[in-house]
Amino acid sequence: MQAMQLQRIGGPLQWVELPERQPGPGEIRVRVAACGVCRTDLHVLDGELPDIPLPIIPGHEVVGRIDALGPGVDGLRIGERVGLPWLGHTCGSCAYCMGQQENLCDRPLFHGYTRDGGYATAAIADARFAFPLGEQGSDESLAPLLCAGLIGWRALVMAGTGRRLGLYGFGAAAHILAQVAVWQGREVYAFTRPGDVASQHFARSLGATWAGGSDEMPPQPLDAAILFAAVGALVPAALAAVRKGGRVVCAGIHMSDIPSFAYRLLWQERQIRSVANLTRQDGIDFLSLAPRVGIVTHTRRYALAQANEALADLRAGRFDGAAVLVP
Repeated sequence: MQAMQLQRIGGPLQWVELPERQPGPGEIRVRVAACGVCRTDLHVLDGELPDIPLPIIPGHEVVGRIDALGPGVDGLRIGERVGLPWLGHTCGSCAYCMGQQENLCDRPLFHGYTRDGGYATAAIADARFAFPLGEQGSDESLAPLLCAGLIGWRALVMAGTGRRLGLYGFGAAAHILAQVAVWQGREVYAFTRPGDVASQHFARSLGATWAGGSDEMPPQPLDAAILFAAVGALVPAALAAVRKGGRVVCAGIHMSDIPSFAYRLLWQERQIRSVANLTRQDGIDFLSLAPRVGIVTHTRRYALAQANEALADLRAGRFDGAAVLVP
C-alpha cells in the first residue's frame, strides 16, 4: 500500500510504501477511493492536538470498498462501499459509552489522529464504525459528508430549531450545512473572512439570506450561531450577534484561545456550547437525510501524492467547498 505519512510534527507528509496490512478480529480493510481533506488534519500536522503517535497517516473522511474481512465481522461484505468517519473506535465500557455518549469515550481511537487514516490506498478500520453508503453518489462527492457533514449535523442539532442561523467560517462544513438549513426552511447568515467576496457569493449561491465578513453584524439578531472557524475571537462576536436566549456552538476540535469579554454579551441566558466528535447515531441520522436534502458537495480533486498541496490550499483558503484526495 502507498500512503502520505506524517513523520515529524510541523513537517510535510512523506510518500511511503508499506506492506499490505491485514484486518484483525472485528476489523475490515477498505480500498480507499476518496478521502476528504479536513481542517482537523491541519491541527494534527501542526501538533495542536495532544499525544499524536508518530508516524501517522492522516485522513478521516474516507470512502472506499471493503476488500478484506477480519474474523468475527458480521453485516458487511466484500465489495461493499463504506465510509470511515473521525471516530474510529470506542471502548464500550466507560460511563460515557454506557450512557449513550460514545463521542465522549474515555478510550477512543480516531482515524487519521490516533489510528492510521485514509491518506492512503488502503485503511484498516473497526467494522462497527464503518457506515454503509450504498451506490448513490460518487466517491468524491460523499467523502466530505464523513466529517464536514457529520460534525456540521451534530452542531446543527445542538444549535436548536431557531429560524435565523449564523455560520462563521464558510468552508467545507458550512457549505454542506447551509444546504440542510435552507432545506429545513431556515434563514442562513454566512460569515466569511473579511473582504472574501468570492466566498460570500458562494454562500449566497447556496441559498444564504445574507453573507458578509466575520467583522460585521448581521442585519437581524440570530437565533443561533455555529463557529466552524478555529478562531476564539469569534466567540464574543457571535454572542453579540445572537438574540437573548440564543446559542453559540463551537464546532471545531481545536480553537485558539477565547479572549475575555464583557459579561453583558453572555447575559440574558445566551449559551456557549462545544461539539465533541460524533456518535454512530449521528452518522445514521445524517447519512439517511442527505439524499432527501439533495446535498451537492463542491469539491476540488487532488491526487494522493498532492496531499501537501491540498493542505496548503486549505490553509490559505484557496478554494470553496472541500478538497478530496483520490488515489
